[in-house]
Amino acid sequence: MARSAKGISLCQRKYALDILQDSGFLGCKPIAFPMESTLKLSVNNSSPPLPDPALYRRLVGRLLYLTITRLDLSYSVQALSQFMAKPSTKHFQDAERVLRYIKATTGQDIFLSADSPLHLKAYSDSDWGGCIDTRRSVTGFTMFIGDSLISWKLKKQPTISRSSTESEYRALASTTCEIQWLMYLLANLHIPHPQAILLYTDSKPASEIASNPVQHERTKHIQLDCHLVREKLQE
Repeated sequence: MARSAKGISLCQRKYALDILQDSGFLGCKPIAFPMESTLKLSVNNSSPPLPDPALYRRLVGRLLYLTITRLDLSYSVQALSQFMAKPSTKHFQDAERVLRYIKATTGQDIFLSADSPLHLKAYSDSDWGGCIDTRRSVTGFTMFIGDSLISWKLKKQPTISRSSTESEYRALASTTCEIQWLMYLLANLHIPHPQAILLYTDSKPASEIASNPVQHERTKHIQLDCHLVREKLQE
């Protein structure tokens, strides 16, 4: 942690370098991004099982700890962490690619600006049917106070969504719960937040469901999430 008049910087540079050194990637060739956006990892691939799964588990575990300050690694690491039981050689190669990206971005940090306005805003999204093994979607959200990133999450949804709208709406519900928790935290710290919280989504159908009090046949199965988001929206 480094503090100045401009704000606070949170960085895990030393830990990132330790991971690279222990893995033998300290002198590797860096790359610009950790994982292809179109890459879909699967349990069923032609790659042989990894001879020593403990190597994979240890590496992914250390990468999980690195995501405390590295939002840019969160999607890749959550994808890799789904194969801890039986990792393959291909999965290990994908994890090594993340190391090459870390080599290019060891000094990446989170900066909490001292001049940032005290206004919560959130961004919600989902990857409909992103897991090709289970066809479950992945929820993703980020939370900001002003321009400072304070919270984020990437997690596979517990149930299968039958439409992209349902997937996006379940992500909205998870984001709404996180917003409510942050409001409780601010209240406990006696920090007032009089403004309306901003919640962004790129799904027009999901935002319309949140505003429409009528339950349609296609939204009855997500009724609990609908009531949760609408109630908080009205508040």
